[in-house]
Amino acid sequence: MNKLLSLVLLLSTGFIFAQATDDNEINITQTGDTLKLYIDQIGFGNKVGGDDASGGSPSAMAITGATLEFDLDFTGNSNILFGPVVADSSYYKLDFTGDSNEIDWNIGYIGSADDSNINFDVTGDSNEFDLDQGYVVSAERLNADLILIGDNNIFDVDWESDDLTWDFEVTGGSNNINTLQKDGAQYLEVELNGDSADVDINQLSGTWVSGAGNSCATPNAKITLDITSDNAIIQLNQKDAANDS
Repeated sequence: MNKLLSLVLLLSTGFIFAQATDDNEINITQTGDTLKLYIDQIGFGNKVGGDDASGGSPSAMAITGATLEFDLDFTGNSNILFGPVVADSSYYKLDFTGDSNEIDWNIGYIGSADDSNINFDVTGDSNEFDLDQGYVVSAERLNADLILIGDNNIFDVDWESDDLTWDFEVTGGSNNINTLQKDGAQYLEVELNGDSADVDINQLSGTWVSGAGNSCATPNAKITLDITSDNAIIQLNQKDAANDS
């Protein structure tokens, strides 16, 4: 059975709960503040997107507001979540359990995305996540946490935010993580347990004083690594954002 749920919300306060089985779609266009969105989606080949998520090429859902709360729980394989979201002072909790899932999600695609708190909890293999925040307008005050258990996952994460704290804990083999932190104070903590990992970290931050013998006027970038792995490839690139070239 193939079901389609379309939601168009123009609300100052809203509450949604949706549950689906196989090949279902949830299409969301929302404008308004203090929305609480709860999605519990179970099955294979489900999609959460915009106005047209059929045919395997879902459009992005469009959510705009402030003080939003997302609690999205996906269980199953080959599910798809597409953004974007434009919202300040918002909380995002995403739980994925399954394999070969795909996320392409952008917070602040065409506007502000300050004071965000993002938590990802992923258990499964061969998932692909593309996450962006502060895409057009640099955001401020982001706290992001990722817990990943599984193998052969790909994470491409770009955070362009002042005052960013980004923690991720990865357990599993052959995971590929590419992360960019840009603008303002940046803090990254990585705990990696598993073999054959490929981790590429780019941290662009601070106010740098040019010239021989000079250093950051206010050191505000930090990377902490705790790695237990064989055959891992770790690349670190840490420099002043003003010299991003």
